[in-house]
Amino acid sequence: MIQNKRQIYNKKTQNALDVIDAGLQAALPENLLAGMITKNKLHVGNKSYSLSKYGKIYVVAVGKAADSMAKLVHSKIKLERGIIIIPQSYNPVFCNKKFKIHRAGHPIPNKSSIVAAKSVLNLLKNAEKDDLVIFLISGGASALICLPEGITLAQKQQMTKLLLRCGATIAEINSVRKHLSSIKGGKLVQNLPCSAISLVMSDVVGNNLASVASGLTYFDDSTFSDCMRVIQKYGLERKAPSSVLKRLRLGVMGEINETPKKSVIPNFIVATNKDCVSMMAKKAASLGYKTKTLTPISGDVKSVAKRILQSFSNTKKSCLVFGGETTVKVTGSGMGGRNQELVLWILKDLKDSSVIVVSVGTDGIDGNTKYAGAISDFIPNCNEIKKYLSDNNSNAFFKKHNRLILTGPTHTNLMDVGLIMRS
Repeated sequence: MIQNKRQIYNKKTQNALDVIDAGLQAALPENLLAGMITKNKLHVGNKSYSLSKYGKIYVVAVGKAADSMAKLVHSKIKLERGIIIIPQSYNPVFCNKKFKIHRAGHPIPNKSSIVAAKSVLNLLKNAEKDDLVIFLISGGASALICLPEGITLAQKQQMTKLLLRCGATIAEINSVRKHLSSIKGGKLVQNLPCSAISLVMSDVVGNNLASVASGLTYFDDSTFSDCMRVIQKYGLERKAPSSVLKRLRLGVMGEINETPKKSVIPNFIVATNKDCVSMMAKKAASLGYKTKTLTPISGDVKSVAKRILQSFSNTKKSCLVFGGETTVKVTGSGMGGRNQELVLWILKDLKDSSVIVVSVGTDGIDGNTKYAGAISDFIPNCNEIKKYLSDNNSNAFFKKHNRLILTGPTHTNLMDVGLIMRS
């Protein structure tokens, strides 16, 4: 899955790249979900759903894995029709006359995100009592399907940009998103005329269904008061649109109804970051490495880098595989992403040139770049690293040293994976 593997593949990096590739392969829906669907039956967790008892079966797939998930389900189940909503930069891996494909904005919602939301609402409205809707949800859905409530799209876009740059966690970001939306936090499925089930690929630390895709088909475990605490925590009172602050304050005072606090359809997490980490650890062990795992990693990228180094034994033939999602407070004007920045922070304190460090996003896109992440098999000048870190310009650093990892969109999303190993 690594498109530029030949350029960065050598005796020193080959094992690390093979382990990373195993993790990326493990994130693909075709390798994770195939066993859950047999003829006329859906097996999830300890439950089995007979599909033959329903009239028509519809699919609503939203997220970075929407097209690949829909492709798998379509190959196993007789469907009436469906909707697929993916990032506008994607070329869909699955096209079928039964499916309407929407390509919408990510990570910032756009007009196409609103069109997509209305298309889903129209499908749900026309479903009949004996029908079934299968929701296929994956990371990225929060931006891809958008219907602002009480504010304009432009104001939602402005607020989203502020939240993404301030260093807030995905749970904090999505708590605000849910309270500015007429469909998120479970609102989308509150008045369904038929049965439904939601299969979710988790891209959040802790696998909280209320946070994945902003709880689109679940419910909301946050409140208007929580949202105001996020605004205050990151000093956004003077930056946020006045209409956003007005709506949140009205909600705190009880003048706007809270988001749903109870799920009305079954939601199942069918894939997590641990699936990738486990496969990577298995691969590393098969290559002869004494392997440990560290999961989930979360929080500020600088702190996570220190935690990874402290957890790594640095003995011969040792490997630490990690997975999760860090946060970056953007203060500079450079190009990069949390994976490239994580590798650079680790490099800053690394003294051993025999150690390999890699971190990539399973979705194939890291920050504001076209790359998935980076690999390092050398120890650069510390002052050089500090210069690039101060401007959040990790991409330029790894481009200079030809150590960027390119996969292109992977059509899946199970957070980030990485490793630190010594041969």
